[in-house]
Amino acid sequence: MRLSAAVLVMLRVTLVALVSTVALYRAAVAHEVRPSVADVTVGPTQLEARIQLTAESLIAGIDLSQITDTNDAPEAGFYDSLRALRPDELVARFEAAWPGISEGLIAEVAGAPLDWQFEALQVSPEPDLELPRDSLLIATVALPAGDAPVTVGWVAAYGPLVVRQIAEEGGYSDYLTGGALSAPLPRTGAAELGLWDAFFGYVAIGFEHIVPKGLDHILFVLGLFFFSLALRPLLVQVTAFTVAHTVTLALAVLGIVNLSPAIVEPLIAASIVFVAVENIFGGQIGWRRTAIVFGFGLLHGLGFASVLGEIGLDPTRFVTGLIGFNIGVELGQIAVILVAFLLVGLPFGRKPWYRKAIAIPFSAAIAATGAYWAFERVVS
Repeated sequence: MRLSAAVLVMLRVTLVALVSTVALYRAAVAHEVRPSVADVTVGPTQLEARIQLTAESLIAGIDLSQITDTNDAPEAGFYDSLRALRPDELVARFEAAWPGISEGLIAEVAGAPLDWQFEALQVSPEPDLELPRDSLLIATVALPAGDAPVTVGWVAAYGPLVVRQIAEEGGYSDYLTGGALSAPLPRTGAAELGLWDAFFGYVAIGFEHIVPKGLDHILFVLGLFFFSLALRPLLVQVTAFTVAHTVTLALAVLGIVNLSPAIVEPLIAASIVFVAVENIFGGQIGWRRTAIVFGFGLLHGLGFASVLGEIGLDPTRFVTGLIGFNIGVELGQIAVILVAFLLVGLPFGRKPWYRKAIAIPFSAAIAATGAYWAFERVVS
């Protein structure tokens, strides 16, 4: 007996959903690439940088400009073996690799390159092998005579870098990618980043936190998408979510609200499960669904705030940074919905079997992934 075309499509899409669940499960236990943060102090004769980074990726020689997860790197096995080392063993391996690593660090005065001197590496003890291990690199640069400013950075392969100049008056913070260098850092006072440069820098950070790094936020947005392809339900949900996470993002950055990630992250995973399961049972748009999405948006805003906490928000550009980051998040969410609509909604949304063959299987895959994350984040 021949299966109808609709049944074949259902089977194929269900299989894709199951494969997606396996892929998302793999991503859930992956090693995310995070930006490194360099606190730089510039004096008359010396620059000191205290860089919070993942030392294992530099020793292994992973090109972080090409991946968002170290499990995808050819050197993943070597990287994992380094993570299993004791802190003193990792320090010894880093010092041995320092001549090569230092070639990727950049400090220039008037275009002339300067040499970096290794001072110390402080490694966090007892690492969780499912998460990147933090290390603090302390390195210095001897500056030539005079008062010419110095620019710093590192090669693209070392990944994104937040540079923050520490000074008695004022401050400077910039998010560098692709091997870009900082603004010239003066030996007295602090550099200043232009208003629009700061704004677009935070837009990029916000967008990147959704695409490609915010898999949990992506799944939540897809949960909203699979609820209904009608424009009104989607707009109501997205608007409620946006307003909510904007509120808590601002409150968290201001220090008014502060919840531990140990509480926030499991609840974010649980929110993914809830919206996906409700999709399966056919919830209706109304005050209840809108209020629930709004509440979950409050949680996600706290999750977004942790990103700004990691990289630092320039106090002299507080409003600019907050607005830029939030716009980047919104652009990332719109990009997710647009891609989902083009790949799924436009070609299949009007089919009579769309809900049973696509919306329900994919919602089930999203719920399964969210449930795993919730369990993992509670027990870890």
